[in-house]
Amino acid sequence: MSSGVLTLLIGEEDRDLRLDKALANAFSEQFSRERLKALIRAGVVSINDKPCLKPASAVHEGDVIAVRTPEPTTFDLSPEAIPLEVAFEDNDVLVINKPRGMLSHPAGEQRSGTLVNAALHHCNGQLSGINGLIRPGIVHRLDRDTCGLMMIAKTDRAHRHLAQQLQARTAKRSYQAVVHGSPGAESGLIDAPIARHPKWRNRMTVHASGRFALTRWEVLERLPGRFTHLRLYLETGRTHQIRVHLAHIGMPVLGDPQYGQGVERQIKLNTPGQLLQADRLSFIHPVSQHLEHFEIPQDPAIADALGFLRTR
Repeated sequence: MSSGVLTLLIGEEDRDLRLDKALANAFSEQFSRERLKALIRAGVVSINDKPCLKPASAVHEGDVIAVRTPEPTTFDLSPEAIPLEVAFEDNDVLVINKPRGMLSHPAGEQRSGTLVNAALHHCNGQLSGINGLIRPGIVHRLDRDTCGLMMIAKTDRAHRHLAQQLQARTAKRSYQAVVHGSPGAESGLIDAPIARHPKWRNRMTVHASGRFALTRWEVLERLPGRFTHLRLYLETGRTHQIRVHLAHIGMPVLGDPQYGQGVERQIKLNTPGQLLQADRLSFIHPVSQHLEHFEIPQDPAIADALGFLRTR
C-alpha cells in the first residue's frame, strides 16, 4: 500500500462510535482493527485536523477523520530453505506442523531459523503483512518447544478472517499434554487471568490484573505415580496460557523448563522439551467458507513418555 492520506466523513450511521470502530467499518479491507488502534496511538490519525491518540474517542456526525498511511517498508528478514511439514495449502492459507525447537517468528536477536523465515521461502514471500515486518503471516503462535499445527495467512484478507475467528472462538485449537498431577475430576475449566510476571519478564503468571484467560481440560488417561495424559481446549490465546494455567492448578507440563518442577529428571524420563502438542485445528476457510479440520499423529516424544510412565 502506498503512503498517503485516507479520509472519512462520519455520517449518521457511525455517530457516537469509538474512533477505531468507525475506521474499522470504513477501512476493513486495508487494516485490521488492532492495526488501526496502533496507528491512532502513533499519532497519524486526526479528527477535524486535530491529532487524536485515543482509540476509544467518540466520533460525531460531520467529523472528518484523516489517516496518514505509513510508507511501505520491505521485509528485512531472509527467506530460508528450511523444510516444512505442510498439512494444507492453497492461495490463501498455509497449515503446517511446527517442529519442537523452532521459534514462530524472530524475537530478540534471533533473526533466522524461525517459522517466518521458512514460510517466506516456501511461499515465495507471499504472506500477509498485517502483523508487521517481524511476524508476516503469523495469525497465532506456538511456543518454541511446543510442536503442532499452526495456520499462516498468505493474504491480508485471509489474516483478518482467521484472526476474527480466533477472537470469536469459532476457530478451534486442541492440545494434548502429559502432566505431573492427578485431578480429582475427569474434566474441568481453568478461569484465571494471565499477566506478565513482575520479576521475570520472560515468564507469565496468574494475576488479578491480567487478561481474561480460559482453558478447558479433560482426562485422557491416568498413569502410575500421579501422572496424567490430558486433552486441552483453548478458549482464549494468551502467551504461555496452557503451561501457566496447568502450573497454577498444580499440574505442570512434564519437561517444561519455565513452569515445571523438574520431576522428569527425578524419574529419569528424557524429554526433548515440554510434552505439549497442538494436534487438532479447525477453522472456516476465509474464501471457500468450508469448515477445515486437521489432526496430526501423536508427537513421538509424548508417545515415548506415555509408554515409559505406563510401565514404571
